[in-house]
Amino acid sequence: MTTLNQQIIVKSFPTGWITEDNFSLISSPIPSIKNGQVLIKNDWLSLDPYMRGRLSNAKSYAKGVEIGQVMVGGTVGTVIESLSPKFKVGDQVAGSTGWQLYAVAEDIAIRKIDTSKVPSSAHLGPIGMPGVTAWKGLIVICDPKPGETVVVDAATGAVGSVVGQLAKARGCRVVGIAGGKAKCDYAINELNLDACIDHKSPNFQDDIKAALPQGIDCLYENVGGMVFDTLLSLMNPFARIAVCGLVSEYNVEPYSYTNVRSILINRLKIQGFIVNDDQSNIPGIMKSLYEELVNGRLKYKETIAHGLENAPKALIGLLKGENFGKQLVKLS
Repeated sequence: MTTLNQQIIVKSFPTGWITEDNFSLISSPIPSIKNGQVLIKNDWLSLDPYMRGRLSNAKSYAKGVEIGQVMVGGTVGTVIESLSPKFKVGDQVAGSTGWQLYAVAEDIAIRKIDTSKVPSSAHLGPIGMPGVTAWKGLIVICDPKPGETVVVDAATGAVGSVVGQLAKARGCRVVGIAGGKAKCDYAINELNLDACIDHKSPNFQDDIKAALPQGIDCLYENVGGMVFDTLLSLMNPFARIAVCGLVSEYNVEPYSYTNVRSILINRLKIQGFIVNDDQSNIPGIMKSLYEELVNGRLKYKETIAHGLENAPKALIGLLKGENFGKQLVKLS
């Protein structure tokens, strides 16, 4: 085993859009472990929109990464040393050990994953945090009923693609919003959505209104900005909105909504949520998602960057919507 680790640390906070110069790739010794710890060789790194919010001192639901610290992120890897009775060498584990090739983790901070029937990378996507996020926002907050119309934007992303499939399985009419023909074709032909509207189209507002003649009963919101504002104007009375993300606004000045009045006149239920607010139901949700995936009822797509050094570029691409499905970095 090499005696050096590679890590990407935060060098500076961005103003506006992230740049690769906000990060620095460094080498450091691989640390030793203590009782109750394991040493992990990371195989996969997850990239997610929430990471933009960590690159700031602004008040948020989670503390930002400090300058000089390793960038945060979910990972899947292999235990190569263990001083814990819970894990042995060779175990595949998932955790949040950040942007680095090797990591020391407390045994209570990671979980063993089953890779006998699904690839390890899926534990960072449809049966990991994104899948659980999709489930909580749709099932717990929106609570869609058969026959209702569900709209999900970023419909082919790691979260949105699971949302659409879960809603279809519950007998809903599902309309997705995605960027470009290829993504919309995938949403309809592979994810089985009833319609998908290209938000890049110059006719977007007319297209989305035409696709929703009976309005929206449940909205799973990932994008914000112009897309969210347009959808607010199409909400039905007593509709529900789960606000998962506002990715279009993370690198720009806040968008000024013109359809906030719809919240009042339609008596909308809007709830923002963070996936870890209630962790008691996460194991059960993961088990259900795992069974759906193994039985072929849950489809997913991945975009893979190769090499830790390419993580900053891949994150920038994710925030610009260049990824198709779950964005990952293959480290080994």
